[in-house]
Amino acid sequence: MADELVHYDVVGGTATITLDSPHNRNALSAQLRRELSESLDKARSDDAVRVIVLTHTGPVFCAGMDLKEARGAGAGDQGVNEFPKILEQLWTSPKPVVARLAGPARAGGIGMVAATDIAVAVHEATFAFSEVRIGVVPAVISLTVLPRLTARAAHELFLTGDTFDAKRAVEIGLLNSAVPAAELDSEVARYVKALALGGPKALAATKELLSKPRPATPSEGFEAMNKLSAGFFASEEGQEGITAFAQKRKPNWVPES
Repeated sequence: MADELVHYDVVGGTATITLDSPHNRNALSAQLRRELSESLDKARSDDAVRVIVLTHTGPVFCAGMDLKEARGAGAGDQGVNEFPKILEQLWTSPKPVVARLAGPARAGGIGMVAATDIAVAVHEATFAFSEVRIGVVPAVISLTVLPRLTARAAHELFLTGDTFDAKRAVEIGLLNSAVPAAELDSEVARYVKALALGGPKALAATKELLSKPRPATPSEGFEAMNKLSAGFFASEEGQEGITAFAQKRKPNWVPES
């Protein structure tokens, strides 16, 4: 049996999912896709998990689809057919997902970065939508990437396939933060700690809210949003948070330090 290419570990309410296929730059091979999807399912369904961190071994976060497996396969047999499920798992996870990049991402790897809630990379990380340069289209990843990027940047980078750095990735909305390599883990830990302070149900509902289309005017949305807000104020989780605030203590959902 082949060694696993994705490792799963839970410590203190944080599930860390690690891509470990450095021999092919963590390309999205059939085995890696399968194990990554299984790990995401596990993290999403575990009540003990509050935050998910997606990271990697080796110098590259993810090089995109495994082109060796794609070569010679018909449209119905391409591995990209399984990729929407992974992007959907990341995008709709009720638990916040943080991407930790100690190196570059390309193509489908950027699609995964865009599907997470928070993305942090080292200054040296580079990015490229390299699809057009091998005669394919960044179609599937466009569904997670385009909501993040400014329109001008998306047109430029999708059409040229040019490489861009982490500073540019922050400027156009792909990354939240770019830091020196020595500060990567502390920056990720800062976000994880902040996310774990939120109520689990409130975080899940807020993620859903962020993904919904905006009403044409605030007036069209007030009734539904007021119902959602009042329901959470009166909920068990909301009442625990309000009581904890009054008693100057942490709510019962905050993991022990």
